[in-house]
Amino acid sequence: MNLIAFLSVLAGLFVIIALGEPLAARLRISYTVVLAMLGIAIGAGASFLLSTDITDALNPLALSVLSLPITSEAFLYIFLPTLIFQVSLTLDLRRMVEDWVPITVMAIVAVVVATFVIGLSLDPFTSQPLVVCLLIGAIVATTDPSAVVGIFRDIGAPARLSRLAEGESLMNDAAAIALFSVFITQILPWAPQVTVGHQVVHFVVLLVAGALTGYALAVIAVVAMEHLRSTPMAMISVSLALPYLTYILAEHALHVSGVIAVAAAGMTVNLLGPSRMPPGQWRYLTDTWELLSHWSGSLIFILAAIFVPRLLHDVSWHDGLLLLVLIVAATVARALVLFGLLPLMTRLHLSPPVAPAYRTVMLWGGLRGAVTLALALAVTEHELVGAEAKHTVAVLATGFVLFTLLVQGTTLRWLIGRLGLDRLTPIDEALRDQVVAVALQTVREEVADLTQRQHLTREIVRSEAKSFGARIDGAVKTAEAADEILDRDRLTLSLVTLASREKEIILEAFRDREVSSALVERLLLDADRLIEATRAGGRGAYRTQARANLAPGRAYLLAFRLHRQLGISFPLERLMGSRFEVLLSTRMFLRDLHDFVNTKILRIHGQRVTDILHEVLSRREEDLERDIEGLRLQYPGFSEEFERRFIRRAALRFEESEYETAYADGLIGAELYGSLTRGLADRREANQARPKLDLLLQRQEFVSQIPMFQGLEPQTRARLARALVNIYVEPGEVIVHRGDPANAVYFIASGAVELDGAAPQQIRLGRGDMFGELAIFARRPRRTAQVQAITHCALMMLSEQHFLHLVRGEPGLRAKVVAQASAQGMDAGKVEAMLDRRG
Repeated sequence: MNLIAFLSVLAGLFVIIALGEPLAARLRISYTVVLAMLGIAIGAGASFLLSTDITDALNPLALSVLSLPITSEAFLYIFLPTLIFQVSLTLDLRRMVEDWVPITVMAIVAVVVATFVIGLSLDPFTSQPLVVCLLIGAIVATTDPSAVVGIFRDIGAPARLSRLAEGESLMNDAAAIALFSVFITQILPWAPQVTVGHQVVHFVVLLVAGALTGYALAVIAVVAMEHLRSTPMAMISVSLALPYLTYILAEHALHVSGVIAVAAAGMTVNLLGPSRMPPGQWRYLTDTWELLSHWSGSLIFILAAIFVPRLLHDVSWHDGLLLLVLIVAATVARALVLFGLLPLMTRLHLSPPVAPAYRTVMLWGGLRGAVTLALALAVTEHELVGAEAKHTVAVLATGFVLFTLLVQGTTLRWLIGRLGLDRLTPIDEALRDQVVAVALQTVREEVADLTQRQHLTREIVRSEAKSFGARIDGAVKTAEAADEILDRDRLTLSLVTLASREKEIILEAFRDREVSSALVERLLLDADRLIEATRAGGRGAYRTQARANLAPGRAYLLAFRLHRQLGISFPLERLMGSRFEVLLSTRMFLRDLHDFVNTKILRIHGQRVTDILHEVLSRREEDLERDIEGLRLQYPGFSEEFERRFIRRAALRFEESEYETAYADGLIGAELYGSLTRGLADRREANQARPKLDLLLQRQEFVSQIPMFQGLEPQTRARLARALVNIYVEPGEVIVHRGDPANAVYFIASGAVELDGAAPQQIRLGRGDMFGELAIFARRPRRTAQVQAITHCALMMLSEQHFLHLVRGEPGLRAKVVAQASAQGMDAGKVEAMLDRRG
């Protein structure tokens, strides 16, 4: 096939790809199903033209189509890395973590179950060895999400369905290909005899080693792209090379799973990239990959479909029987996992529940596609595989793909409609009406401003205003007349709107570069959780989730243990800086939300709901202020640096806006505008670095602010700061239990605690106070009082040894300690005597 003929056919395929989307929209079926149909028609038509005597005029074209240099290696090495990398690059990984159990079950366990159920079901009906039947099971076990996800997005199905389908397909390609590689070697003439245990270990090694390979290469690529931020084309070129180099290195050099390696590389770039690249360049990179993925996915589908007629030659009735067995076995295997294993995972509290309707759609939506055809083609191309085995694999794999695309793919939309997943809930319908009403009122204000500025004809303005006003009145009445919505649900509706607006404010701040790329991911994830929790649980869930979003989290607790037990401070310093930035940014967004409540929600839901929303926001602000104040007290100056950085960012944004206006008005030319914006970019880059948090330095400043430590020598304060350990507790958390060893003293940096001991009344202590010293003075081996946090508290803990050494060496501090012990009911003389005796 010459180059001109190849390019002509390729151009024709792109024309078909372009026409496929509007055709699919018109027919209301999946785009990939349309491509498969067109590809099959092209392949069948080309074969017919070469075999018929009607005309020979089109034979060169038909020959060019059937002679396309496309093999299974072309599918697996050219198209598959692009598709896998793009999906893993754009997945919402942080949300998928919440569903990692069902995704893992469907991506790996379901593939293994399907492989063996299909293999064992086919074995009694065919003369082929069991290993060939298992090979067929591995080939057809992988699913293709493109058709399913496309339908989900068209009809507005729940986002969780799309996440489950995409997550499953991303990983099950690797599992199926790994199993395929295990079984294909067993049907060759020199196949080594290996045990089942050896095969299982080999399968696991393929996956784990592939993931580590992809991660390592992606880290190198991200570092390279970070240094190429000023040259976007070079950055895109590195990202383009990454999946192909990863796939080739994994498959040929390391002999591990190339698909898993590429998926791991894409997910690593997904997690690290946004914080290492400017927002505009990151969007440019993801947009480029979306286009590449669209072309690759379309081409792989249509090219694979062209080969379907070739793979289905010499089909017999026995093949039809085997295909029926395969369809039933594959459906049963998938149902066993969806309706047996997933509910078991939920009952064991290992997975969030997956609704039966979701599982039904996932059962019928397990479409097979180009990867299955590519693996079947690989078997037919293998010289050492027997002819009968090639025929069985080709016919069953191709027939099963056609069944899933032409039967399941064309009826999936109907099934989703029957299950009601394409319909809005009453709350969502009310939310839609509210959005329309608020939007139209905003539009009316903007149109009024436009007509005033443009001095339009009074009669035209009056006529249009009357028409538009009638539409607004109708929208408002619809939003207010939802009698079936309870007052509680109206409040839930307003809170969902409020949380959605918070998400919009976060995105606006990100576009204006008021928040960093690293921070925006965390804030958007918190906003999404807030929206979903509010939908499910209303006002109480909104408050609970808002507090949970501010909680330090497991990573923080781990970093704290590293700092406290091993003296490793870097993780804690980094997480504390991130927490500070989250708190300050969230406070900024909440203040904007009060204006939104007054200008938008008040118009629809009235004063009562508005007052409740203000109260909810005020309580969130109180929680924020308490946490921020606690951090301020522990780390003086750190908050100030963050606030200074915020002011500098805002000033740069305003300055950039002025330059853009001047350039748009023609006051400055392109050269001057470029020079000015480059200077802004340099200053913005210099302002990106987060203020450094030095825990030791911050503790020294904290020590200097505690009244009890006033007057200590600088050297003594420095030694004290090094000995102190940070502790953070939630309201209601018990800090000291009765019976705990009496081996430390605690200083309150912020918050309040309550002591419940032998005294008839409970004692409350606040900032600057200490507790735990009385048991040490009295030489008690165990605590006799319980100390519980009343509010969020930040404490400093000092070991018994350091505390006694400090008190004995500082007369002024000794006097203060004795005075405080006396104020808590202990005899001062006895304290002095006990302290001397301990000395």
